[in-house]
Amino acid sequence: MTFEASGDRYDRWVGRYLPELAPALADAAGVRPGQRALDVGCGPGGLTQELVARLGPGSVGAIDPSEPFVAACRERNPGVDVRLGVAEELPFADGSFDAALASLVVSFMRDPVLGSREMARVADVVVACVWDVGDGMEMLRVFWEAVAAIDPGAPGEKGMIGTQAGDLGRVFREAGLGGIEEGALDVGAYYSGFDDWWEPFEFGIGPAGSYCVSLDDERRSALREECRALLGDPQGPFRARARAWYAVRNP
Repeated sequence: MTFEASGDRYDRWVGRYLPELAPALADAAGVRPGQRALDVGCGPGGLTQELVARLGPGSVGAIDPSEPFVAACRERNPGVDVRLGVAEELPFADGSFDAALASLVVSFMRDPVLGSREMARVADVVVACVWDVGDGMEMLRVFWEAVAAIDPGAPGEKGMIGTQAGDLGRVFREAGLGGIEEGALDVGAYYSGFDDWWEPFEFGIGPAGSYCVSLDDERRSALREECRALLGDPQGPFRARARAWYAVRNP
């Protein structure tokens, strides 16, 4: 599984949901002018851009373990302190920020409990969100349902931390965080057609993309057509819905 992709490719993958998801997550964290905020697992900077719009570049930090994503985030957000690193070892002093936000990241942390604890160390407010893979994130649900039709033994993403209701709250509590609220963020994204929906899977990003590119041409073609059928064979532009579970710790 890799996230060593260009920012443009990530934008076509799940990044296209960030224009709606990022403001919703920032609202859940109560981000407002005068604060400092950290984007943990910033990717190419979709959430970072929302934080900059609210706080200004000098009040925003960002960190990600992917060098291409760090480079893209820096280019797109001049003036932001963007660093290469991981959530479990944040290179910031205690209480450096008012809020630490992790969008679509907790599932991929080496140690989600330690990562959450680190976020709480550097910020008063901690918020994270992860896709509801089982039902609410239509793109991934359709993909893994199609996979199950051709490869019933494939693990999918339902077992990953954060993808089920209540997961993030449990992680936060295990990290010693209190004052936790949980909920769901309902967003969506537009596609120009089926090819626009399918092609990003072939970029090899994340678990779904990695699975897709592992297939030979024949099985990948079968998966593609199964996805097309499950989507209702769209003949033009359409909107896909997406839900992310979130948890927030307020001091």
